[in-house]
Amino acid sequence: MVATVDRVDLSQLRGELHDLLTRYAVRHGTFTLASGEVSDFYVDCRVVTTMPRAMRAIGALMLRELADRPDVRSVGGLAIGADPIAAAVAFSSLDPALGSGKELPMFMVRKEPKGHGMGKQVEGAFPQEPGAQVAIVDDVLTKGGSVLTAIQAVERETQAKVARVVVILDREEGGSARLREMGYEVRCIFTRNDFPKG
Repeated sequence: MVATVDRVDLSQLRGELHDLLTRYAVRHGTFTLASGEVSDFYVDCRVVTTMPRAMRAIGALMLRELADRPDVRSVGGLAIGADPIAAAVAFSSLDPALGSGKELPMFMVRKEPKGHGMGKQVEGAFPQEPGAQVAIVDDVLTKGGSVLTAIQAVERETQAKVARVVVILDREEGGSARLREMGYEVRCIFTRNDFPKG
């Protein structure tokens, strides 16, 4: 007798993640962003991406955004914001209810190369084959700076190719357009419009 796998309700997980982001991460007001620009919208995703319930949802939803790219061999992004996201995707990849059940290891990208040892900027279970396809993940996409830093480190230090970028929330402030103009595919779980004021 062949065992059947119960598929996960992705719409329920998306709703759960939306609720957690609304309650703990999304803020409306006046905020100065890392770029120095002032915004009326702020998202502190790290509060949510480290919660087990959120990690379960993030892993499942990001795997859905990678489902049409079975050639992707590993997933990661810029430390420290992308680390729990990549870990959630890697752990979830083993669950046949979320996809193929094929192992998808994670990697981490330091903000700068390590100043000792092998001087690596990209750490973790990274595929060594030339041309290996990988995905970059992140929490919030604004102008695309942190994603681009991760992409450049991966493509400079390894022989891999970035197949897709997947983020939790796109602020729709030019980052996704910038990355697409550079030839990178971008997917997001939510956009700013999913979190209206009030």
